[in-house]
Amino acid sequence: MPDRLPGQPSHSTRTTGKDWPDEVTDRIESAVQTIKSKTTLPVTRAARAVVFGLVAGTLGAAAFLLFVIGIVRLLDVYLPWHPLARRVWTVDAGAAAIFLGLGAFAWRRRRPRQRA
Repeated sequence: MPDRLPGQPSHSTRTTGKDWPDEVTDRIESAVQTIKSKTTLPVTRAARAVVFGLVAGTLGAAAFLLFVIGIVRLLDVYLPWHPLARRVWTVDAGAAAIFLGLGAFAWRRRRPRQRA
């Protein structure tokens, strides 16, 4: 006599301990988790890096601007010159010279040097 009757499935749910919908659900869930870990998580990390970079850049630019304003104001008020000789244009000219030097340096470094 055969072990199973005709029409009866070849594997019994009693031997596996789980029924097949649970197994299929587990496989689908593991496939979705694998796809998520390979696609969604790296994109999320990249988006976070972009957002945090923009926030840090904006805060850095604001801090630099406030620093420059503070230095210019400090020099305008506390330069040890004669009160009539002290003019705002001297400090502005000094700041312009510094920024001109930084800009010239950045302009010079914009392309790699040509080899002879």
